[in-house]
Amino acid sequence: MEIKETEAIVEAILFTMGESVELDKIANTIGHDKETTRKIIQNMMMRYEEEDRGIRIIELENAFQLCTKQEMYEYLIRIAKQPKRHVLTDVLLETLSIIAYKQPVTRLEIEKIRGVKSDHAVNKLIEYNLVTEVGRMDAPGKPLLFGTTEEFLRRFSVQSVDELPVFDTEKLEDFKAEAEDEVQLKLDI
Repeated sequence: MEIKETEAIVEAILFTMGESVELDKIANTIGHDKETTRKIIQNMMMRYEEEDRGIRIIELENAFQLCTKQEMYEYLIRIAKQPKRHVLTDVLLETLSIIAYKQPVTRLEIEKIRGVKSDHAVNKLIEYNLVTEVGRMDAPGKPLLFGTTEEFLRRFSVQSVDELPVFDTEKLEDFKAEAEDEVQLKLDI
């Protein structure tokens, strides 16, 4: 194995593990003895410093860790303070509207309405703090029930879910008929 490939493996190990990794584990993984492995890592450490990179390798009691240089902390703090911009895709909006109007609702009920798996969408909405688990249904398997959060109310400028727009049942029936016609057209093709 070439030295560049070995260094790339060490770098991948340290990056992926995220915490210190013992020298003997690294040595066993790359197929070298401890002393050779230590020299390889020390050469990487020197090169990182010479190239003035934003990361460095540190040694901690016979273990090594890849970490950010202290000089970069200010920039990391700046980026961490920037608010995340959550994008609500059509799938997320569809799932959110089902939860908002049918709450409390199970994942299975959401999937039955949507016609597709909704795990990812529900998890994203939970991550965005728009939806939360509100309890469990008293049924076999005790499925989770989902509902909207205060953050949902804030984002959509309503004081309660009672203020959500009411559907015109006539228009709803028209939409349903259009959807059924569209499905029938696709089946005929």
